[in-house]
Order: sequence, then structure tokens, then C-alpha cells
Amino acid sequence: MKKQLLLATALLAAASVSAQDIEEVIIDQPVAAGTSLNSNFKNNWFISVGAGPQVFFGDHDRQRKFGQRISPALDVAVGKWVTPVVGVRLMYSGLYAKGATQNGVFSNGKPIEGKPWHGYWLEESKFDFMNLHGDVLFDLTNWIGGYNPKRVYGIALYVGVGYGRTWSTPHNDAVSGNVGLFNMFHLPKGFDLNLDIRGTAFHDGFDGQNGNRVFDGLVSVTAGLTYNFAPRGWKGKYQTVNVYDNDAVNNLRAEVQGLVAQNEKLEREIKEGKDVKRVVVEKVAGNYIVYFPINVSELSRADRAQLDMCSQAIKESDGQKFMITGYADKATGNAEINEILSRARAESVRSCLVNEFGIPANRLEISWKGGVGNMFYNDPALSRVVIISPVKK
Repeated sequence: MKKQLLLATALLAAASVSAQDIEEVIIDQPVAAGTSLNSNFKNNWFISVGAGPQVFFGDHDRQRKFGQRISPALDVAVGKWVTPVVGVRLMYSGLYAKGATQNGVFSNGKPIEGKPWHGYWLEESKFDFMNLHGDVLFDLTNWIGGYNPKRVYGIALYVGVGYGRTWSTPHNDAVSGNVGLFNMFHLPKGFDLNLDIRGTAFHDGFDGQNGNRVFDGLVSVTAGLTYNFAPRGWKGKYQTVNVYDNDAVNNLRAEVQGLVAQNEKLEREIKEGKDVKRVVVEKVAGNYIVYFPINVSELSRADRAQLDMCSQAIKESDGQKFMITGYADKATGNAEINEILSRARAESVRSCLVNEFGIPANRLEISWKGGVGNMFYNDPALSRVVIISPVKK
């Protein structure tokens, strides 16, 4: 009994400290410009597809009406955001381009009306081509305004190099330079509506005409969709400030001193041979919480150390049963994945308490809630948890 009372006193003091003497104030700060947050290889991948018009600029483009040189463009890309500001992607761009030819290369056989001048003719040209390019993207909105997951619009400047090839005969190969603006309109469930405005440069002669140009060029405007694979997004920076309440600390001390005095009184009564009824301290075991990284259900050494302390309290709680409840944050992953993940987290904690610390399995119940909204301080990371709480009798 003496041992139980001393344990009850200590646990009550610890529980009171966590509940009464400290108030945590969380100040949510945006990610600073250029800040790189932790990200592993599987986070923040995306695919995008788009289509729209494009115009080729070659040696004789002025001899053909602008509207007649417009052709369709197709973009398909896969990429990854490495930080909230910096991303990379690999993109296929192409289909075909229209222009004018003097030497007959890529000619479709149609003369350009009104252009038999200075002793030679110009003909319409058309050639199939592709441009495979790697780009580095710089998210200007996150760089200037800080990362904000609720932002609807973002714009990224990008530059890149690639390989261009004409599929039509004769085949021409060229190194390409690419620069553009990637506009993102964020939609629910990981989708973006995108608008890509791009300029591309090839060496002179890519269109089969060698003239006095520094380079041949291409301007395209494509619209389409981007899907961002889970896990997506970034965890913002948080500053934690501990504020101590002196009145609460003094009340705690008085409460602990009262328990010590009660314990000493019981010890004296036991020595004097009095019939002492067993004193039950209701608040011996409170709630315990274990936090998990994103998409993780395995326990770390730090988690096991915390569960070791939890198991000692459970063993001394006189047959009290406990509920182990798993959670995931619904901002990451779909409902099916979160259901599986929250259950796996609860089962990991129960298995650890039973197999490593000897808690009887019939004293531990489990449940899981799947993906939930922000449970604490409007931070989704704090919803990736398992909570251990006494089952009310």
C-alpha cells in the first residue's frame, strides 16, 4: 500500500504539472523565403499535361501570315518540388510547326500566294518535331510571400535545356534553351489548373532554312491539369513559447504537500495497527500520446522509451483498462490509406506494450479513426498520433 500511495503521489504530481503549470502558445509563422524544409524522395511528385497553340519563328516567317503559322502544341511532364520554392521537371513538348521554305525542305508543295518575287518562290512548310527538356522551377509566390497551403494561385519562373529533333525528313537535331512562366491555380484533392507560357530557342537551321538569324524560336501557350501525388505539401515553421503560471504552480505544490501529509498519516496509522481502508487515487494514469512522422506506423526508440514509462503507470493502475486510438491527418493521403495507417499505428503501440513491456492484452483495447482534421493548434502533423486513455468504468 505504501508503494502504491507513493507512486500515486508522484504520478499525480506529474499529471498536474503537464495540465496546470504550463500553457503552450503556438505562433504559426510562414516559411521564410528560400527556406528548404525536410523532404524525402517520395514527397511532392507531380505529373502535368497541357495543350494549346504555338508559333514557330524561322528565316521566312514574315512572308507568311501570323495566323497561318499557328499550330497545336502538346506538353507532358513529370516533376518534383524539392522545397517550397525550388522544383524540377522533365517535359516532352512538340507535335508540329508551320512556316515558309525557300529551298523546299519540309515543303507541303503549296506556294505562298503573291510571293514569286526576286526570281524565286516560297512555299508553305510543315514539320513534325519534339523537344525533350529538363527545367528548374522557382516558385515566386512561395519565395516572396512564404509557403501558405491555403493559397489559391501560384506562379513559377523556370529555365531549362533540352534536346530538339525534327521527325520529318531530313532529321535535324538541336540543343534547346527554354524559359517560361508556369501559372498554378490550386484545386481540391491535389489537382492544379495550369497555364504554361514558354519560349524556346534552337540553332538556326532547325526548320531546314539556314539564314542570318541567331537562332530559330518557338513560343507556346498551353493550358492543362497537374496532379500532385501524396504525400504533398510542406510543414510550416512553428515557434513554441512556454508560459508559466505561478498561481498554478503554487496550487500544485500545495496539492502535492497535501498528498504527502496524507501518506505520512496513513503510514503512522499502519504502524499503530489501525484498520486502514485502501485509498484510491483516481488520477494515477492519465492520457498518453505518441506522435508519428508522415506515412509512418513503426515506433522509434524515443516512442518506446515513452511507452516504457506509460507501461509502468498501467501496471500500477489496479486493473484499469485502456483504449489505444490511432489517427491520421486527412490533409495527406486518401480515406482508404488513412484508415489503414491509423489502424497500423494503434496496433504498433498495443503490440509494443504487450510484447515488450508485459501489459496483459485483455487490458488494452484498440480503435482507429482514419484521417481526421487538425486536432491540436491547427497543425496537421499533430493529428498523426496514437492516444492512450483510461476506459471509464
